[in-house]
Amino acid sequence: MVATVQRRSSGRGSRRSRSQPMGEINVTPMVDVMLVLLIIFMVAAPMLTTGVPLELPQTAADPLPHQQEEPLTVQLAPDGKVYVMNAEVPPENLLERLAAIAAERRDDQVFLRADQSLSYGAIMQVMGALNAGGFSSIALVTDSAPRPQPAPGTPSE
Repeated sequence: MVATVQRRSSGRGSRRSRSQPMGEINVTPMVDVMLVLLIIFMVAAPMLTTGVPLELPQTAADPLPHQQEEPLTVQLAPDGKVYVMNAEVPPENLLERLAAIAAERRDDQVFLRADQSLSYGAIMQVMGALNAGGFSSIALVTDSAPRPQPAPGTPSE
């Protein structure tokens, strides 16, 4: 009796073709990494614009029209003091300071921050000065209120 040994073929080709390296490059992982890096840089780029304090040269050129100005903020402290861009302004000089700022700015929007303990009349006086100074778009800045938490044992919606 003669025993024969047979080799099983895997159906993927001969032994010779399996031992050769593949000549194709899989670019899918590289594309995935590049897209992730693109997203990271798109998110991080605006945070890197803080800048370094420099003394830049002075020119007579006008700023480009697509550049936005720093928003003007007026703040009312609890003691009634008025601050324009973090600089205290006496109430008697507020109107002339606002008119001078409005003459230099193209944007007429101003952000008004007032302490909640101030009276409605005090806030309206400053808003009237802002309007008389040339600012017609006044935005009142507020904090977001915390959402009430449901009582324990009550079903949530």
